[in-house]
Amino acid sequence: MSFSPAQVFAALNAVRPPDQPSPVLGTAVVIGGSVAGLLAARVLSDHAASVVVIDRDDLHVPGGRPGVPQGTQLHALLPGGFLQLERLFPGFREQALAQGAVEAPPGARRNYLDGRLKVTVPDDADSLAGSRPLLEGLIRQQVLRLPNVKTVTARAAGLVLDGSSVAGVRCDVGAVPGVENADLVVDAMGRSSRLSDWLADAGWERPVLRRMPVHLNYATALFRRREAHPEHTVVMALHSARASSDVAGAAYFAIEDGRWMAMMAGYGDNRPGRTAEDFVRRLREQFPPEFTEVADSEMLGEVQTYRHADSRRRDYHALRRLPAGLVSVGDAVASFNPVYGQGITAAALHAACLSAYLRSGPDLRFPARRFFELQRVVVDAAWSMSTSADLALPHVDGPYPRGYRISSWVSGQIVRATMTDVTTARRFNDVVSMREHPRALARPAVVLGALFANWRAR
Repeated sequence: MSFSPAQVFAALNAVRPPDQPSPVLGTAVVIGGSVAGLLAARVLSDHAASVVVIDRDDLHVPGGRPGVPQGTQLHALLPGGFLQLERLFPGFREQALAQGAVEAPPGARRNYLDGRLKVTVPDDADSLAGSRPLLEGLIRQQVLRLPNVKTVTARAAGLVLDGSSVAGVRCDVGAVPGVENADLVVDAMGRSSRLSDWLADAGWERPVLRRMPVHLNYATALFRRREAHPEHTVVMALHSARASSDVAGAAYFAIEDGRWMAMMAGYGDNRPGRTAEDFVRRLREQFPPEFTEVADSEMLGEVQTYRHADSRRRDYHALRRLPAGLVSVGDAVASFNPVYGQGITAAALHAACLSAYLRSGPDLRFPARRFFELQRVVVDAAWSMSTSADLALPHVDGPYPRGYRISSWVSGQIVRATMTDVTTARRFNDVVSMREHPRALARPAVVLGALFANWRAR
């Protein structure tokens, strides 16, 4: 029986860990201790006798991983991702708050577009504000305390193949080569994943790599927060492509240790906020009044910059030949413009795909095509949302999908309606936070409701 993308999305958002572990395999190996890798390990712990996480960094050392260059930048945890984490780790919210994360209910979030305040959805899902090291560290703590999960500090060097199946991972522990045997291998090596090369070297197909250049530059700075419990904990201000601004947007969150974390982004040759003086000046001059409160606070440390050249995806689902016992998750499959904050939530939905696949009782002697079919729905949804928005940028030149002009016009009407109409904003938020499939916004009732709201607003 086939299901529509909307039905698959709804089912994935309802996936919960099994009440009791139900092992279907002996050993699973996860390559990469990223958020995507850790969430995959959490799911595997319910279905494998042993789970091994290989990472070049020692995952037991407190603090951020050196292998995450964007770890110092502001990260958004969308409500959809927050709900997924709470299901995988019951009590996640309370533990995050205990470590300094800040609650971000709907009333504490403010969202601007081209200087206009968008309407608040009072019954929207809650979220959390916190730094990437805090959120990732809490996930890591939860996973590494599982009794059947262990880590190996090593550099993954290739796959071990047994006929048409993956049988393990070759790795170098220091200068000593070794092998971790596995019934299932999960690639969570991120954007720079070498899995495609390993497959090609072994005579298998290489997945098509699609790229969309975006040339995003963003910078993050920390400020001392005067109020322990500020009225607004998450404030975002975006400039649309038609706005005459060299800054694409800015945001600030209340995070742990009494700090504000503020971010600013630009495209192409626009690299805003590279110095403390420039960063503070732009916060004051180019954004709503709330940003002045942060700009007037004491900056802690230096401005941290990062450049995101392109969004990319690897289409494993399209491979005609694929070895059994192998899946790929997170940025290793698809990474998007970070302005939209999809990364952690997409990784959580990839974990939901893995859970649904393993709970179906698959025959691991055959390729994990059912997993990749489920994952494709998630990747297509996130890819369509981010790239459709990126295509409106003046420096991005296609490729434009069929019907782009019509879909772009409809999207513009819906975004415009979110400024004033709670019903449209609620549905839009559900899609942006990846709780609903983007096709939900194409329903006639939604489009007509947005058009009516815009007419009424005039």
